[in-house]
Amino acid sequence: MARKANAPAKPSPASPRVCLGVITKAHGTRGEVRIRSYTEDARAVAAYGPVTDEAGSRSMTVKILDESNGVVTARIEGVEDRTQAEALKGTGLYVPRSALPEPGDEEFYHCDLIGLRAELVTGGALGTVSAVHNYGAGDVIEIVRPGRKAPVLLPFTRATVPVVDTRAGRIKIDLPQGVLGVRDEGDADVPVPASGEVKTARRAKGERN
Repeated sequence: MARKANAPAKPSPASPRVCLGVITKAHGTRGEVRIRSYTEDARAVAAYGPVTDEAGSRSMTVKILDESNGVVTARIEGVEDRTQAEALKGTGLYVPRSALPEPGDEEFYHCDLIGLRAELVTGGALGTVSAVHNYGAGDVIEIVRPGRKAPVLLPFTRATVPVVDTRAGRIKIDLPQGVLGVRDEGDADVPVPASGEVKTARRAKGERN
């Protein structure tokens, strides 16, 4: 199972941060808000200490009140009425990348995978990791290629991705013969934060047929 980490803005090398969620609207009249969580456990949006807005200019303490289908109802310390809550609509909730727990063996945060160069084991470049998906049969990495509209979708397995080197900023790809998994360009896309979700992708063993 993949744990992913969604962040609307790509973390900068100087001060890497990830977005745990975004305030979508006010809830009720007492300053409560609804938050779309990007964490695997929706309530974990409040698990890593105070959060900041995208600019880093405002620190907020989040208290979870309820959760349903990845959306939490919460209170933000100091927000006392609906007017104040409505002013926060669209605010992303960020923490430093260092605040996240280290992933387990063969697990990688999406925000650490997205942006890596994808290089072929035979030599040459394939493209850049742009997203990580899970459609129910395991994690899939999406790679955009220069000059191509349709991305390549590949299983995130040790057979297909034998090398993940986040320090060097690259992964190595051993392409399955005859299959590139290019997504239909007519498919509808749901906007995803540029650095992925705050969940992780597990690299499965995988086998060649």
